[in-house]
Amino acid sequence: MGTVERGAVGEMPVFGEHPALDLVNSTFVRGGLRGHPVDVLVEPSDLVVWVERQAEWLDPADAPAGELGAAELAAFLELRRALRAVLTAVVAGEPAGAADVAVVNAAVRAAPGWVELSPGAVGTGVRRSVAGERGAVLLGRVAQSAVELLTGDRRDLVRACPAPGCILFFLQRHARRSWCSASCGTRVRVARHSRRHAAEHAAGHAAGHTEE
Repeated sequence: MGTVERGAVGEMPVFGEHPALDLVNSTFVRGGLRGHPVDVLVEPSDLVVWVERQAEWLDPADAPAGELGAAELAAFLELRRALRAVLTAVVAGEPAGAADVAVVNAAVRAAPGWVELSPGAVGTGVRRSVAGERGAVLLGRVAQSAVELLTGDRRDLVRACPAPGCILFFLQRHARRSWCSASCGTRVRVARHSRRHAAEHAAGHAAGHTEE
């Protein structure tokens, strides 16, 4: 899809679903199937904005003092990669990879309190407790939210957007919701209309030639 473009947190098509999904959805495709990838977490300053936007979930003011620099950004991106792999497996009804689960569990151990994923990312886990540095604690809270999502009642609500070219996840809280966002739904409906119109035009053209 080409070079990844740096975007802004405010440009994310889907935000506020859940902290774990918001982290995974921080990279998306602008323009659908033939679009280009966008990443809103390219610089440490991007991570600072993302964390601030997650204040309701992460309580960043309660985290230990400290900067969010390159090392913290790298840790968040690695968790994002692992969570995308885990969520993809969950949506497909397959066991999550052990290496990806290990990344989530390693991150969650820095949270003030956490529950680790069991093998295969199913069932319940063991609760632990420890305190760490600011970046690690915030990372741990995101990972903890992922574990709670994947071991709780909302696990069955996790969906991957079926729109062509879309790589986002969402929680299907309403039965009528089929897409991650209204824009994806509109794009799919427009594409369907265009295909139907093209097919009708082709059929009419073929019929005209037959009559001749």
